[in-house]
Amino acid sequence: MSELPLNATDEQAVLIARLQGEADALRAELDETNQGVLALYAELDTQAEQLRQASDLKSRFLSYMSHEFRTPLGSILSIASLLTDELDGPLSPEQHRQVAFVSNSARELSDMVDDLLDLAKIEAGRISISPAWFDMFDLFAALRGMFRPIVDASAVDLIFEEPMGLPRLYTDDKKLAQILRNFISNSLKFTTRGEVRVSARLEDDDKVRFAVTDTGIGIAPELHGALFEDFSQVDSPLQKRLRGTGLGLSLCKRFAHLLGGDVGVQSTPGAGSTFYVIIPLAIAVEPADET
Repeated sequence: MSELPLNATDEQAVLIARLQGEADALRAELDETNQGVLALYAELDTQAEQLRQASDLKSRFLSYMSHEFRTPLGSILSIASLLTDELDGPLSPEQHRQVAFVSNSARELSDMVDDLLDLAKIEAGRISISPAWFDMFDLFAALRGMFRPIVDASAVDLIFEEPMGLPRLYTDDKKLAQILRNFISNSLKFTTRGEVRVSARLEDDDKVRFAVTDTGIGIAPELHGALFEDFSQVDSPLQKRLRGTGLGLSLCKRFAHLLGGDVGVQSTPGAGSTFYVIIPLAIAVEPADET
C-alpha cells in the first residue's frame, strides 16, 4: 500500500516540528555551555582570590622581614661606627680594614632591605605620592652632596649639568630623587674610569627628561628589555663582584609610573649607558598653592 502525499499543511507541521527539535537541541547546548562558562568564571574567581592572598602574604612577609632586619643592621652599623671612631681605644690598620668591610657589608644589606620594603609597599598599594613645588637646582645640590664622599674616593667624575631655563616642578621630589639616586649609584658601580653626567631638559613642553650618562661598560641591546624587571641583573665580570637585589631599576620604573612618567635606557657595550626618566612638569593632581 503506497503512502499518501503530504499536503501543504502537513509539510508545514513537519517543518515546524523539525525546527522546534533543532531549537530545543540548541537551547540545551547553550544551557550546557552557559553552565560551563559559569563554572569557568567561578574557577577563575577562586584562582584570582588565591593569587591575591598569595600576593598579600608575600607583601606582608617582605614588609615584616624588612622591618625585622632593620634593628640588627642598625646595631651593626652603630657598633662599626664606634669602632672606627676609636672611642674604646685605637685600632690597628688591619682592624680598621676589617671594620670597614663589616660596615660596607651592613650598608649593602641595608640597601637591599630598603629595596625589598619599597617593593612590598608598592605591591600592597601603600606607597603614597606627596607632591610639592621645588627647584631642580635644589634637587641637584642635594644629590651632589649625597654622592660627594663616594666620588672623592673614586677615579670617576660626577658632573651635574646646571638645569638652566627650566621651570619649577610639581611632583614628589623624594620619589624623583630616589630614581636619580639609583641611576647614579648604578652608573658609578659600573664605571671604572671617565665620568657620570646628570642632566635635565624639557621634553614636549610639558615634561622634563632627567638623564644619567656614564662612560662605563655598557649593556648589550638584547638585555635592555629585561633591565627594569624585578630581580634582573646584568651578567658581567663587575656584576659578579657587586652585590644587589636586582630591584633598583625595577623600583625606578614603578616610581616613575607613580609620577605619571616612564623610564628608559640607551646603551652600547664598551661605550657607556644613558638611563633616563621622563615625568610631567606637574603631576596630575590638584596642585597646592605656591605661595
